[in-house]
Amino acid sequence: MSRLGKKPIIVPSGVEVKIQGQKVFVKGPKGELSREFRDEISFNLKDSLIEISPRTDTRLSKKLWGTYVSLVKSMIKGTMEGFSKKLILEGIGFKAQLEGKDLTLSLGFSHQVKFLSPEGIGFQVEKNTITVNGIDKEKVGETAARLRALKKPDPYKGKGFRYDGEIIRRKAGKKAAGTTA
Repeated sequence: MSRLGKKPIIVPSGVEVKIQGQKVFVKGPKGELSREFRDEISFNLKDSLIEISPRTDTRLSKKLWGTYVSLVKSMIKGTMEGFSKKLILEGIGFKAQLEGKDLTLSLGFSHQVKFLSPEGIGFQVEKNTITVNGIDKEKVGETAARLRALKKPDPYKGKGFRYDGEIIRRKAGKKAAGTTA
């Protein structure tokens, strides 16, 4: 039994939820999201409560139950508040600039890297801190991960992208060998 699935999801005021078969639509002040779910789980909307329950008592439906509750809660939170991830760019000569909606990055390569903004995702740049904003939690996380993959943090010097609050374990590097002769 899913602990999350047993509790109904409360829909806050200002958010509209529509269920058509296995498709859930959420509309809030920040935007609209929709997602189609598998047939193993049923969705019921009563007043301002969403009840999610498995249709069959199989192992797969038990696994999907809690996952789908989390996905619907994320959709509601995203349309109300939105999601954001902060990336910090460290290194001498490394910089990020916002050109329209897209990013232009200087990452120590022979050329500048253009990072195109996916639909529904926005960027904010302050010095070398990049904030990825959006209403879809999955897209925000994926975009931040793709951005970080352009220049992963170096364990020797600490150069590259890292998440805000991420601790990079530093390595010592080569040491000069002492002569014994």
